[in-house]
Amino acid sequence: MAAGDAPPGGVESGSGVESGMGLPPMESPEPLSADLRSEIDRVLPSRASAQLLTASETIGGPVGVHAIVGRSRLWTPLRVVFLLALVGLSIGWFGKAGCIQQAPVEDSPGDVRLNWDNQRQFVGLCYSDLIASYDGNKLTPGDIAAGAFPYRTFWMTKDENGEEVKTYLEQPALTGLFMYANAQAARAWAWFADAVGLPATLDAVNYFNISALVLSLFWLLAVWATMMTDRRRMWLGALMALSPLLMFHAFTATDVLGISMLAVAMLFWSRGRPGWTGVFVGLGAAAAVYPLLVLPAIAVLCVRQRRLRDLAIVAATTVGAWAVVNVPLLVMYPSGWSAAYRAWRDRGVEPDTLYRLISLATGWNPTTGLLNALVLLLLVAVIAVVVYVGLRATVAPTLSQLMFLLVAGFLLFGKEWTPQSSLWLVPLAVLAVPYPRAVLAWMVFDALIWIPRMGLFLDAERKWVPPEFFYAVNTLRGAVLVGLCAVVVWQLVRRDDDEQEAGRLMRSPATGASAT
Repeated sequence: MAAGDAPPGGVESGSGVESGMGLPPMESPEPLSADLRSEIDRVLPSRASAQLLTASETIGGPVGVHAIVGRSRLWTPLRVVFLLALVGLSIGWFGKAGCIQQAPVEDSPGDVRLNWDNQRQFVGLCYSDLIASYDGNKLTPGDIAAGAFPYRTFWMTKDENGEEVKTYLEQPALTGLFMYANAQAARAWAWFADAVGLPATLDAVNYFNISALVLSLFWLLAVWATMMTDRRRMWLGALMALSPLLMFHAFTATDVLGISMLAVAMLFWSRGRPGWTGVFVGLGAAAAVYPLLVLPAIAVLCVRQRRLRDLAIVAATTVGAWAVVNVPLLVMYPSGWSAAYRAWRDRGVEPDTLYRLISLATGWNPTTGLLNALVLLLLVAVIAVVVYVGLRATVAPTLSQLMFLLVAGFLLFGKEWTPQSSLWLVPLAVLAVPYPRAVLAWMVFDALIWIPRMGLFLDAERKWVPPEFFYAVNTLRGAVLVGLCAVVVWQLVRRDDDEQEAGRLMRSPATGASAT
């Protein structure tokens, strides 16, 4: 409960205590604490779910009727969920550990290499872009010592026509700087380990472990921000902490960076801080493109609540924060800075997308220009539909609901929907979808897509399922996400009493304003 909140009504300084739940006064056997506050409006999992009620019997049973909630000095919800998140992150690291195993180099005693023999990275389901792209992106200690820097350094590769072209790091600015900082830290660790006589480790392994550690901190930041965004339902953070998608993809790539920036931005919006909201939206957009979708979502809320000044502040600070990260690189290294956007422009039909399914079914083979135009048109249509639903909603929408619909549409109709991209939806789904079991079922199914996805890269004699199986389950993956979107839309447009109550649960109990 926030400092300064009034204690529940009916609490006296004498020996009688009012429960705040319509119960008669009770006599306290000991003098009352000077702090009489209690989180009387927090949703308690052991009371809200019959399954959790039964499961809680193994650890002492559900929260008692007379329990004072929010006063524990040790096992607060945040600390418990952080502990669960560390468990989930540890499982995620162990899942990738198979790809940082070392093997001796033939004819070179004492030297070791990464053991990716016999397609280990795919058979073991441990593939990570962090490891696979380390050497190719010129992040090794030797490259850095020679002056390599993202967006300035390039190397020559052959395009599809066999012609040599300049190639740069194909990542947005903040992500590229994040990777470079981790590479410098890995280089420093290798020097320190050599200086004090620690066992030598491959540079790629050092880089992966340091990146995993930093990404874990950003995920904890995202968990904290998500829990603080809707304090009434803080325990929903456990869904995020133990998400199967986290266990599979926390360290597949750097997606956690943009997720954490967006989560903090949404927290600041819930606290009525539009300036800081825009700062973190801008930082998120510097790490990935999709956080910019928060702008039309905030525009809907500002129009409904007549807060156009706040919208202008968010937009201005978003541009400012994005410019601080991007403009110096754009000015100094325009070709390297724009490589990530050129890579998107030139990308064709990817295996995970709706367009590949259409191509397989009809033989359609669009040019990249046509594909780009179609993707942008559909994205504009998604934004228009979500804005319309948000403005016409009979229940005041929350930022998380609108963002869930926008990001889901971005993935469904975008040029790429990698397995790790589904992580983007985890904090949004936790806040926006009012059925935790449905959210958990979706996360389990989406995480398991990784298994047939890795099968696409296996040699023919190693394939465990035919490619058609992946395309079938990937179609179902999209249908499941559409179903969750339908649930969110239904929550916004229904008019009966039950839905009014659901809308109340999604708003701050103190003010009635949107909590997310």
